Amino acid sequence: MASETVGHAPSAGQYIQHHLHHLQSNFSFEAASQKSIVDFSLFNVDSLIWSVVCGALGCWLLWLGARRATSGVPGRFQAAVEILAEMVENQAKGVIHNAKSRKLVSPLALTVFVWIFMMNAMDMLPVDWIPAMWHSAGPAMGYKDYMRVVPTADLSTTLGLSVSVLLVCLFYNVKIKGVGGWAHELVAAPFGDKLFLYPINFVMQIIEFIAKTVSHGMRLFGNMFAGELVFMLVALMGGAWAWQFNPVSGGFWLAVGHVIAGSAWAIFHILVITLQAFIFMMLTLIYVGQAHDSH
Repeated sequence: MASETVGHAPSAGQYIQHHLHHLQSNFSFEAASQKSIVDFSLFNVDSLIWSVVCGALGCWLLWLGARRATSGVPGRFQAAVEILAEMVENQAKGVIHNAKSRKLVSPLALTVFVWIFMMNAMDMLPVDWIPAMWHSAGPAMGYKDYMRVVPTADLSTTLGLSVSVLLVCLFYNVKIKGVGGWAHELVAAPFGDKLFLYPINFVMQIIEFIAKTVSHGMRLFGNMFAGELVFMLVALMGGAWAWQFNPVSGGFWLAVGHVIAGSAWAIFHILVITLQAFIFMMLTLIYVGQAHDSH
């Protein structure tokens, strides 16, 4: 992908900085750039678009599996969907003992797993494939030359997901315990139902909610951001070899390293993207299960 530097190829640092920059817009749909670590005046257009695309694709695949379901011998695709749905249901049964709640929580957990897996899997695409296409199409349509395609490598996406889980937990806290029961739990746990401990208990409860939400989103973001960065570094090895192509020189071994490192990391990353989706789903079930428990 080209950089904003005119007249010569970008350096390794410029290449990575460019690839880590989001296509951003303010809420008037005008091009904007983030000025601080937390900036609520804009949003990352690329993360939003690709997360919606991955979500729609995941829903279509599940719908297709349900539509093709038969009572006879299932095909491979139907069997895979059934195994996945059964796995999620079994995990939900082990954490959430309220059968009525599982009617909503189990499909929610399945959706979370499939959606996050699809977003994580965007990291398996060649680093410069979609950005290279956007390099020509984006500026022609009046947009900036930035395009990141891994939504879960964006902290705003992962924290948005974890905040959504928090809202589900708050809903079940009120639904299961009632407003009064949950309010009493906020001031009576974890140190006991003593009047002088109420402020301390309340502060500890708020810290717990914040810590679980932040760690829930940060864990997914950190792993996917690191994976994306490794793929960029591997791509730089191949790019450096192609730029100074000479089979006799030492640069030739950059190509060998590019193939070996790229293949090894891609194989390992298949496990990473699946494991991170599973961990996020399991933590979602655990947190919702905790909302059903009384302290």
